[in-house]
Amino acid sequence: MQLQQYIKELLYRHECVTVPNFGAFLTHSISLLIQPKTGVFNPPSKEVSFNHLLKSNDGILAHFMAQKENISYEQALRKIEKEVIVWKQKLQTQHLTFAGIGEMRLDSQKKINFSPFGSINFDLNSFGLKSFIRKPIFTPTPNTEEFKSFTIMENENKDDLMFTPEKNKNKRSPIMRYAIIGVIGISLIGSIYYFGTKYIADEKAKATEMAQKKIKSNVQKATFDLGTLSEMNLTLDAKPEVIENNPLAQTYFSVIAGSYRSMENAEKKLAELQAEGFDAAFTEVNPEGLHRVAFGRFTSKREALNLHNYIRFALKEEAWYLEEK
Repeated sequence: MQLQQYIKELLYRHECVTVPNFGAFLTHSISLLIQPKTGVFNPPSKEVSFNHLLKSNDGILAHFMAQKENISYEQALRKIEKEVIVWKQKLQTQHLTFAGIGEMRLDSQKKINFSPFGSINFDLNSFGLKSFIRKPIFTPTPNTEEFKSFTIMENENKDDLMFTPEKNKNKRSPIMRYAIIGVIGISLIGSIYYFGTKYIADEKAKATEMAQKKIKSNVQKATFDLGTLSEMNLTLDAKPEVIENNPLAQTYFSVIAGSYRSMENAEKKLAELQAEGFDAAFTEVNPEGLHRVAFGRFTSKREALNLHNYIRFALKEEAWYLEEK
């Protein structure tokens, strides 16, 4: 009887409890069951079944028995074997009852038939929940005696009533209501579009200003390692020449973005670069009549080279360096 108690306790924790050389007790979950006709509510539960083909020892029952009785695992196995022998002998002549679990008996073919009692719910999530019957809510129908029809009170004496309902003369037509709703909706859409467009324009202007400041800061801070130049030995035959004293002209150093024959295309490119935050400008028209648009035009060669390297190596865009003399 003690072994049967151990099996019952283990069925709360495990879906399969195997008795070596006898069979396995299995549990499977049953969801909430509602019977609409009778109003019976059954909570989620686990139903027990038995499979006589699963006889291999999985160690669960023996370990649990060893812990409960403070004995070794081998001693627990021996006690289980003795109990199983008793069960098999008893099944030959009568049925075998497992308290709270079910009942076993042999059929005409000497196979074990197991009938679960179903009195214990082995689902721990439904602990304490029991089946109950919900009484149906009575809904009166015209055929029932409790249903009573209500009739409108009539004025048998034809007396004047103290209160008489008046028709609402100021009731607005549906068309007028729809027109008012339409005007309000159009006004809301117009105001949303106006303020939304203004907000986007303000944000775009702020973003352009921040981009210009960021590009200037990156150009000023940018440093590029161009490697070291190999040493070259040059021999020059210097010949004195007469240098004319010409007035020095201003020299510009530019980073060219493109050359255009059409002034309209050049102006579009200039506006595009300025929108991206560059101090774009036109350079002198080249000898072929093309209009050059520069990312930047400087009087300092160092600033021009820094911008050129930043565009080529950091932004990965096409650009070339030009000295205007």
